Amino acid sequence: MTIETTQQAPKDTWFNRFLASVEFLGNLLPHPITLFALFCLFIIVFSGIADWFGLSAIDPRPIGSSGRDPDGVIEVVSLMSADGLQKIVTGLVTNFTNFAPLGTVLVALLGVSVAEHSGFLSAALRGMVMGASKRLVTFMIVFAAILSNTASELGYVVLIPLAAMIFHSLGRHPLAGLAAAFAGVSGGYSANLLLGTIDPLLAGITTPAAQMIAPDYQVGPEANWYFMMISTFLIAILGTFITEKVVEPRLGKYNEDEASEVLDTNIEHLSAIERKGLMYAGLTFLGLAILLALTIVPDDGILRHPETGLVKGSPFLKGIVAFIFITFAIPGFVYGKVVGTMKNDRDVINAMSKSMGSLSMYIVLVFFAAQFVAFFKWTNLGTILAINGAELLQALSMTGPEVFVLFILMCAVINLTLGSSSAQWAATAPIFVPMLMLIGYAPETIQAAYRIGDSVTNLITPMMSYFGLILAVATKYKKDMGIGTLIATMLPYSLAFLAGWVALFYIWVFAFGLPVGPGSPIYFQP
Repeated sequence: MTIETTQQAPKDTWFNRFLASVEFLGNLLPHPITLFALFCLFIIVFSGIADWFGLSAIDPRPIGSSGRDPDGVIEVVSLMSADGLQKIVTGLVTNFTNFAPLGTVLVALLGVSVAEHSGFLSAALRGMVMGASKRLVTFMIVFAAILSNTASELGYVVLIPLAAMIFHSLGRHPLAGLAAAFAGVSGGYSANLLLGTIDPLLAGITTPAAQMIAPDYQVGPEANWYFMMISTFLIAILGTFITEKVVEPRLGKYNEDEASEVLDTNIEHLSAIERKGLMYAGLTFLGLAILLALTIVPDDGILRHPETGLVKGSPFLKGIVAFIFITFAIPGFVYGKVVGTMKNDRDVINAMSKSMGSLSMYIVLVFFAAQFVAFFKWTNLGTILAINGAELLQALSMTGPEVFVLFILMCAVINLTLGSSSAQWAATAPIFVPMLMLIGYAPETIQAAYRIGDSVTNLITPMMSYFGLILAVATKYKKDMGIGTLIATMLPYSLAFLAGWVALFYIWVFAFGLPVGPGSPIYFQP
C-alpha cells in the first residue's frame, strides 16, 4: 500500500511550523544507540576538560555519611587518563551485565511472552472491547488500550485496527475509534492496573541515579503502582471525553468514498473455545492471586519482611518481577492449552525464544546506555551537576512542588524527539533524580512525574516508533491522511492528558499526601 504523507495543512501557520520543527529536529538526531555511544565519548572528553578546570561541588551529605568524601568536596574524575582508560576497559562487560533493567525486563518479558503468543492477551482485549455496550464502547476501547501496554506492541498491532473497525461497524467514524485506541495505548503508556515490563525497567535506571546521593537507596518496580493504577481511570475517562466531545464531532460523518480500499466490516468475535480458554485462565489467575495473598496478608506471611513483619522492604516487593513472570506465564499457558495454541513445554519455550529474539535492538541499546550511566557515576559529573542545579533552584526559590511542572514539561518536550522511554530516562535520570533529591523529593515521586511527561507527547511525535503503522491504518479509511492531519487529531488528547495528569499528580501527592506506590515516600530525608 502506498501511503500518502502530504500534510493536509491547517491554515494556522504556527501549527505548521510546530510540526515542521518536530520533524526537522527528530530527523537531525541519530539512532538512540548511536546517540548513547556519542554520549559516552562526550563524557570521556568532557571529564578530562572539567578535571583540568577543577570543576567541583561541596558534598551536601552529613559528615560520616556512606560514600561522603572526607574533605567534603566532590571533584571530577577524568576518564582521559591511564586510570580512566583502565577503568573503561575492565568495566565494559560488568557495566552491561550489572545494569539492573536488563535482567528484570528480560525475566518479566518471558512471562508476558507466553501470555501473548498463546493468544491469551489478544483474546482478553478483544473480549473486553467487543463485549462492551454501545454506550460504553469508547471507554472500554481506551481502557483496554491502556491495559495492553503490559504486552508492548500488542495494542498497536491488534487493538488500534480493531477499534477503527468497531467504530465503523457501529456507524461511527473509524478514525475516532483509531484515535481513542491510540490515545490509550500511547498517551496512557505509563498507566496500568498491573505492573508491566516498563516498571522494573525505569526502577532499574532510577536506583543508580538515586545512589549518587544515597548509596544504599533502592527503588522497586512497584514504586509508582498506586499512582499509575488511579491514572488508568483518569486517562480512560479523559480519552473517552475527548473522543466523543472533541475528536468525533470534528471528524463529522464518515464518507465511505474517503477509503483507500474496500472496507471489511466483518469483525471476528470470540469463539466458544476462546471464551472457555479465558474462563480457565481467569480462574488460574484468581488461584495464583489467592496463593500470593496468603503469603503477604497474614501478619506472619512468609513473604513479609522477616524482621519488621511489614510489606515494605519484604521479599514480596523485592521479588515482584518473579510474580509478574508467574501471573502471566501460567494463565497464558492454561489458555493456550485449552484453545490448542500451546500443547507442551516446547511451545512455551518457543514463545519465550521469539520474544527474546525481538529484544535484540533493546539489548544493544542497553549496552551503550549502561556504559553512559557508569561513566556518569565514575566521573562524578552527574553528582556535581545535580548539586549545582539544586543550588540554582534554591537561589531562584524554585524548591516547591511547582518545580515538577517544569520537569514534566521538559520531559514532554524531550519526548518529541527521543521517543524511547528507557533511552530518555537513562539520559536524564543521572542529572534530575539527584538534583530533585537535593531539594527534598524522593526518587519514587520524581520517577512518577517523569512518566507523565514521557507519555503525553507520544501521540504527537512522528519519532514514535509505531507512528508509521498508525498512519498506515489511518490511510485505509482516509486515503489522503497525512502526518499533519493525524497529529492534529491527536493533539487534543495530548493537551488534555497533560493538564489532567499534572492536576492528578499535584492532588494525589501534595494535596492529599498519598504515596505513589507501596512504601514510596514523597520526600527525601538524607
